[in-house]
Amino acid sequence: MRRICGAIFEGAHPADELTRLEARAAAPDFWKDQAEAQRVLQRRRRLEQDRELVASLKKKSDDLGVLVECAAAGEQVDAEFAQAVDVFDQEVQTGEIKKMLGGEHDRKNAIVTIHPGAGGTESQDWAEMLLRMYMRWTERRGFRRELIDYQPGDEAGLKSATFTVLGEYAYGLLSAEAGVHRLVRISPFDSAARRHTSFASLYVWPELPEDVEVEIDDKDIRIDTFRSSGAGGQHVNVTDSAIRITHLPTGIVVSCQNERSQHKNRASAMKVLRARLFDLKMKDQQAKLDQIGGEKRDIAFGSQIRNYVLQPYQMVKDLRTKMTVGDPDRVLGGDLDGFIKSYLMQKASGTLGTPSAADDD
Repeated sequence: MRRICGAIFEGAHPADELTRLEARAAAPDFWKDQAEAQRVLQRRRRLEQDRELVASLKKKSDDLGVLVECAAAGEQVDAEFAQAVDVFDQEVQTGEIKKMLGGEHDRKNAIVTIHPGAGGTESQDWAEMLLRMYMRWTERRGFRRELIDYQPGDEAGLKSATFTVLGEYAYGLLSAEAGVHRLVRISPFDSAARRHTSFASLYVWPELPEDVEVEIDDKDIRIDTFRSSGAGGQHVNVTDSAIRITHLPTGIVVSCQNERSQHKNRASAMKVLRARLFDLKMKDQQAKLDQIGGEKRDIAFGSQIRNYVLQPYQMVKDLRTKMTVGDPDRVLGGDLDGFIKSYLMQKASGTLGTPSAADDD
């Protein structure tokens, strides 16, 4: 078990780096460069958390060792030992996931948008089911969430929903879920009870701190106001408080109708626009690097990543990791951590698969 404590951070020397960062933070001119100072403090905090995790795991490992000795001496500690092992295992898994989430923005809050695919009411209802699934996942993780925009469907479901997830590593975790989700079921909207296939897309962006520069010229945006409606907007629909912002050069459109204040809705919408423009810039840079390196990639919007089959059998299958769960209700109830961890582990090891047409059956 002591080996596990060190293995999570194997190859790193956090103590030496932490000493250097603390010395930099104590320098008289540390705050001359505000952006660099913030990066140093964020890195220092991460190393401190790593140190705390290692110390916690070592303590739990020592406690388990004591329980083993008690059991060897004839004491009845089975229940206590089983509970301690579960707690230890959960903390190890948390440490493993955090170690895999080392990207620049992985620790940030997430901005998530869900759109139904073609198919009218069927896909709109499926998009609503996905929204409910991710809301339940945030509850299980202890994250806060704020619904920014909700456009109800014509008969059922939704046309679009945008929400933020606030919590450490929210973006890093949810980025594993970005893509197209496919549902197969007997349609509740079909009087002939035929099987239907529906699609919905999940987009995920990191919520950017204020010190990240994203240039938005006033002449490049058009701002429209409208009366709020739908979920989250019933209490504010007496005035034109909702905001829609169109970024003319890219055609990106964002809206917010969650707040009573038009000013607050505009601020929230601008936050989403900044995140989307930053994401677009990063993707353009990556595409140029891929072209220089001769790498060929499919740059079409995210491929189908997961099938949810409710009839004629029950199964949820991730097409990238090949992980399969035979209980769709549990997954739709927000139990997604297994899929997320499997994706992150395979991505880190370079063994992540590519969805194929054969997986559509």
